[in-house]
Amino acid sequence: MFNKKFNLLKEATEYGFMPYMETYILDGKKRPIVVIFPGGGYGMVSEREAERIAMAYNAAGFHAAVVYYCVEPHTHPLPIQNAANAVAMLRENAEKWNIDTDKVIVCGFSAGGHLAASLSALWNDSEIFSEREIELAMHKPNAQILSYPVITSGEFAHKDSFKNLTGTDDESNHLWSSLSLERRITDIIPPTFLWHTYEDICVPVENTLMYAAGLRRVGVPFELHIFEKGEHGLSRVSDELIWSKRKFEREYPWLSLSVDWLNQLF
Repeated sequence: MFNKKFNLLKEATEYGFMPYMETYILDGKKRPIVVIFPGGGYGMVSEREAERIAMAYNAAGFHAAVVYYCVEPHTHPLPIQNAANAVAMLRENAEKWNIDTDKVIVCGFSAGGHLAASLSALWNDSEIFSEREIELAMHKPNAQILSYPVITSGEFAHKDSFKNLTGTDDESNHLWSSLSLERRITDIIPPTFLWHTYEDICVPVENTLMYAAGLRRVGVPFELHIFEKGEHGLSRVSDELIWSKRKFEREYPWLSLSVDWLNQLF
């Protein structure tokens, strides 16, 4: 395995942070790659949704990478630019790392789901990427996996995510509206796998439901799984990952379902 960290900016930000990507590239043949954006409300990057997810996709035969993107006090558009830099870097090194450039999958959790879905919707935005020296298509995802994603800034918003991303708690600010992703759904979005839990009170299931409805309207194919039980941030359920003392009697099969979906898609 090729496991290495790569900086995503030429210089650290004004706050002294250097966003980076850690690769988990398998040996041997050319493979798809799953690019993982952990959650954290745009206030941190959660380890619960990082390496263990990469290793699980490795076990299923996929290359993987985890992106440690800019969070608060950094604001939009830095996170999406970090995400784009990561995807472009993977494509630029595809021959050396045996990556199938037509099978680049973004995989996001919670606020990381918002980031993945933002890149899927806005990869060709010439204002966000005005300083790019390469073709915008270099950071276009071919598929996306969204796990209990933050989508809307409206009634069912996880407001702290939008506050951290925009730098303001003023809900009338134009960024709250423009980064509410149910408003940004078009047919340039790639095929999508979504899952959520009915019991999620942190990021309500309506985020996923309204996003799926929007994909349906524009003809983007998707697979959707709603599990009844389970709090927010399940990642891959195990005792050390659950914030509360509640025990879960089942393992949620979302990852194996996503692998089946990817194998069918590609």
